[in-house]
Amino acid sequence: MSIRAVVWDVDDTLFDYTSADRIGMRAHLLAEGLLDDYGTAEQALEQWRDITDRQWARFAAGEATFEAQRRDRVRVFLDRQLTDEEADAWFQRYITHYEAAWSLFPDVLPVLDALSATHRHAVLSNSSLHVQDRKLRALGVHDRFESILCAAELGVSKPEAGAFLAACEALALPPHEVAYVGDHPEIDGRGAAEAGLLSVWIDRGGRYATIDPPAGPHRIASLAELPSVLGADTRFGAPSTFG
Repeated sequence: MSIRAVVWDVDDTLFDYTSADRIGMRAHLLAEGLLDDYGTAEQALEQWRDITDRQWARFAAGEATFEAQRRDRVRVFLDRQLTDEEADAWFQRYITHYEAAWSLFPDVLPVLDALSATHRHAVLSNSSLHVQDRKLRALGVHDRFESILCAAELGVSKPEAGAFLAACEALALPPHEVAYVGDHPEIDGRGAAEAGLLSVWIDRGGRYATIDPPAGPHRIASLAELPSVLGADTRFGAPSTFG
């Protein structure tokens, strides 16, 4: 059976979240006079990313709300007892710098254009609809997707099968006719494969080169490789660099 739709992760798949986060946080810490409190800028950024990953894991496991994980990221990073209002205000000041650095990866628009006539498209993210809807509009690609589903509203997050199956249900397609493209080997790659979708794991820049790839997902380095994985009849595409 051919693949009729592609469901997309957003952060670090379509949107260069890592770069925007690092650029935005560095600018924010400089503006707040905090950059020297963490040794070096690189140490501060790594600490922020580690805290972000741990707090997101709590949210994904249902142990914290979307808003609570944001506030706790700030409290842990600053090592301070802050009220919700204080934590929200600090995070919002960071958001101003972060949003100024938003951009799509350069391979995104070409592949969306190449697949526009052959495949339907949707989004499944472990974020909130408020965040991702606004982001996709700002990046100019919101109208490319039939459905935008997010964990905060679904009540279930990747890698749980229910999240992927909800995306298939929104498209009224069975899982074996849907591909999922995401950047995390376990949350996206293994999760989509175990839910019965065609799983495509994009490992940009070999970020996960030192780990054993999970069984199931097709591993690509660029979205230019995606049409060939889907078997799409387009003039766009490139052979896999992973073999």
